[in-house]
Amino acid sequence: MLPHRFAIPVLAASLLASPLTFSPAQAAPANTTAQQAGPAQRQLALLAKEFHVARARFDPLLFATANGDSRYNDQIGMAISPAVREKQFSVYRHMQARLAGIPRATLAAPDQITLDLLAYELDAALALAPFPEHLLPLNHFDNIPSTLANYAGGTGSQPLGTVKQYQDYLSRVRQLAPWIDQAIANMREGIKQGVVQPKTITQAMLPQMAALRSATADSSVYYSPIKRMPATFGTKDKARLARDYRAAVDQLNPALERLVRFLESEYLPASRDSTGWSALPNGAKWYQARISDSTNLPLTPQAVHELGLKEVARISGQMQGLMGKLGYEGPAQAFPQWVRDQKQFKPFTTEAEVLDAYRKLYDTVQTKLPAYFSLVPKSKLVVDLEPELTRATASDHYTPPAADGSHPGVFWAVVNDPKDYSRTGMASLLLHEGVPGHHFHAALLKEMPLPDFRMFSTENQNNAAYTEGWALYAETLGKDFGLYDDPVSYYGHLNAEMLRAVRLVVDTGMHALGWSREKAIAYMVETLGVSEARAKNQVERYMVWPAQALSYKIGSLQILALRDKAQRELGGKFSYPAFHAVILGDGTLPLPILEARVNEWIARSK
Repeated sequence: MLPHRFAIPVLAASLLASPLTFSPAQAAPANTTAQQAGPAQRQLALLAKEFHVARARFDPLLFATANGDSRYNDQIGMAISPAVREKQFSVYRHMQARLAGIPRATLAAPDQITLDLLAYELDAALALAPFPEHLLPLNHFDNIPSTLANYAGGTGSQPLGTVKQYQDYLSRVRQLAPWIDQAIANMREGIKQGVVQPKTITQAMLPQMAALRSATADSSVYYSPIKRMPATFGTKDKARLARDYRAAVDQLNPALERLVRFLESEYLPASRDSTGWSALPNGAKWYQARISDSTNLPLTPQAVHELGLKEVARISGQMQGLMGKLGYEGPAQAFPQWVRDQKQFKPFTTEAEVLDAYRKLYDTVQTKLPAYFSLVPKSKLVVDLEPELTRATASDHYTPPAADGSHPGVFWAVVNDPKDYSRTGMASLLLHEGVPGHHFHAALLKEMPLPDFRMFSTENQNNAAYTEGWALYAETLGKDFGLYDDPVSYYGHLNAEMLRAVRLVVDTGMHALGWSREKAIAYMVETLGVSEARAKNQVERYMVWPAQALSYKIGSLQILALRDKAQRELGGKFSYPAFHAVILGDGTLPLPILEARVNEWIARSK
């Protein structure tokens, strides 16, 4: 839910009758003294620090570690425990009360932004408190056991290169069995309350959880770091770690077995036949809260659905203009399917060739950036393959660099079969997941003098309209960079944009308008020309992560609208580097605050 102090941005103004107006960075009164501002600033700094610590301890694995904060890499957290969950919300309510007592007008403009952001974060977290999200602790797309298994590789968000890092990971392995038992207890309560996953999701979870079991400790994925211990480790450390890891996995394997038996014998029979969130108790309000959380805007499902249909029609028209350039002469409806089937667009035979092509694209983009960006991160980007464990169900994605420099930002490319990997979408993917998309935003955050809760703010859903909106906006810059002079790559960009438009239609269709999973899959196959397997992968992601997929298009349209406004009002004074510095320069911002910052920049530039 949006705090009352924020404006409703440009995009929402066309959908709502009476947009509010407010500038969250209004200057303090001229007579404000340093003595007046000092105590308020100290109170705010303390509260901001406490908020990040509370949030990181609440969700150290999927929030803190995933955002590049390695200080909590020895903890899993028990956020799904009802008692812990209630305590956390109680802490947030207390923080809200303390924040309300800070006199905003006495703060300098940068601190006013921090205050507004902290108020937004607390409001957003508490807006979801009435809904029993802890009763759905597992899904096939994003879960603690599989994430921890992926971290065993040591190449992602949790590096494994020192004895301390090995000890941290061991600590997490030891905590996984209690977490699993709590998850089973929650799901049993969910069965009683009718808050359960759809059957198709449980069926997708089962093989994933079953694959985490092992006949012996030594064959477990959680033991696998021991097989790759650095040669620099001492003999005693190696022996101790091997012993302790084996003992931890021996304790974990029975819990994994309990989980699989529970999913098979109890949860699958109780799983629902319905598709969307509206089938859950209080599901319509729950989904509306998720929309507000993901988009930062008070948009209705129907409004989002209609926007999606308009965008699908617009992009379809642009794609039809490419048919002749790609050598296609058939009906427009079959064009995407034809492109997908063309072997001429699939030149790879090995995974290494795919990675090499991405790295060459990266080098090309680097030469284009100076004309459009003055604010760039120091951290470089690494392109790597999605781990095999999750490759079948994952989408291409990015993990941010660690603030301590222990690992870089990584674009994870999902390559199941290199011979079937099309080059059409590679440029758009690199711009979105890499530079100047997620990497510019996430890496810059680690280099700015920001409070921790702002520095580590890339992976929480309520910031997705900015984070994913920026990344999708970054894709559009491929045209300016000359990457889309190649009609094959331009088709890939339009096809990627079409996916984000289709998401508006499908997500709202399933969760609010009664669409079945099968109808959503069929719509994606027909509209995008993707395989049924690809459509199934996407649809089942939206089923367990409602409204998150709306953030991409909503955020991108907002940034484009703000850029159009700036170009219109500034004329020859408009500067791409200056505009992008405003968008990126304050870190992650909810869309209403972002609009206010751009409006202030326009006013100053005039």
